[in-house]
Amino acid sequence: MHFVRDLVSPRTWLAFIHHFIGVCVGAVVVWIVVPGLVAGALGLPVALIGMPILGTTLRFTDWFARAERARFAVTLGERIPAWPAGTRSGYRLRLLPRLAKLSEHATWREVSYAVLRGPLSAAAAFVTLGVWAFGLIMTTLPLFDWSLPGGGFHVDGRTLHETKAVFVAVAGLLVLLAAPQVTRGLALADAALARRLLGPPGGLAARVAELELSRERVVDAAEAERRRIERDLHDGAQQRLVALAMELGRAKARFSDDIDAARDLVDSAHAQAKAALIELRDLVRGVHPPVLTDRGLDAALSGLAARSPVPVEVNVDMPVRPKPLVEAVAYFVVAEALTNVAKHSRASQAKVVVEGHGYPGTLAVVISDDGIGGADPNGAGLSGLVSRVSGIDGRLTVESPVGGPTIIAAELPCSG
Repeated sequence: MHFVRDLVSPRTWLAFIHHFIGVCVGAVVVWIVVPGLVAGALGLPVALIGMPILGTTLRFTDWFARAERARFAVTLGERIPAWPAGTRSGYRLRLLPRLAKLSEHATWREVSYAVLRGPLSAAAAFVTLGVWAFGLIMTTLPLFDWSLPGGGFHVDGRTLHETKAVFVAVAGLLVLLAAPQVTRGLALADAALARRLLGPPGGLAARVAELELSRERVVDAAEAERRRIERDLHDGAQQRLVALAMELGRAKARFSDDIDAARDLVDSAHAQAKAALIELRDLVRGVHPPVLTDRGLDAALSGLAARSPVPVEVNVDMPVRPKPLVEAVAYFVVAEALTNVAKHSRASQAKVVVEGHGYPGTLAVVISDDGIGGADPNGAGLSGLVSRVSGIDGRLTVESPVGGPTIIAAELPCSG
């Protein structure tokens, strides 16, 4: 029954309309693009008079590509993404900015599509119309063959009698039932060509989507970090500084009548000041540890290992020092992992390995422990690390089966 439904399906007739719009549009476009390219190319050596012709032609193909994406969306429901800005793979021609599009791969894909549009649409429309016409004529043959000159339909000079006409009608009905499939199949092939020439390469589209997701994660991670700093300042250092100011105020009031009590209050204020400095130092270390800037990743990780309650072995092998951003991400990956080891793993030892692979291609950071395992990759700490790592186009994996061991591995790009 679906063959019968396809005969009246809106999708079938939208595909039918799509083919014939393509013929009309393609016939006009090919007579604009081809002469424009030829005239522009021939005119370039002659005082550059071909420059405005080429520029106009290329702008027209760009407009035509956008119009075609809209046509495919309306008639076939096929949404073809445009090339993302900055990914058209061209070289900037600073002296001839109007012709910069000449060096872009996307431009020549659009030009190829514009040139092919007319002939391919004509072929698709011819096949589509032929199948429908043949099916309709053969199916209705028994209804009108008696009225044809010579008393019937003639094949090779012989008259096709009514019995044979019925068989022809059955064959025509089969062709007619197949016509929607032919129409829609050609439309799908047309859409595949358009995706190939008008859309970005599949890998690029996936890459752009991945980078957009990474950007969102970076924004979320930055907002979470801002809230953490605000909370730590409010709950820690700010409270201590308020207490310090109050202690100094009380000491000032006591100096005139009780010098010993005032001295005790000053001592207390001094202790409050030192505690506030320690909290501020820890807070700054959480944002960006000074030792990382001054002495590099090896020294910073050694400091983390020294402060860890679990014994940690650190091995760092980097031919050259990575960029500050990569160093910072590697540091925070190790810091968060060692914090989890101390809090949750019940491990007796841990190991940190940092190596440059094909440097400056990738910096590999691996943290392992012999604890009980069962770490949740979706937990707040590890998910925050995923966001931080993906923000620089890196990758983080967590292997933590129940019973251990736990292995956290990050691959951080160092090139570019």
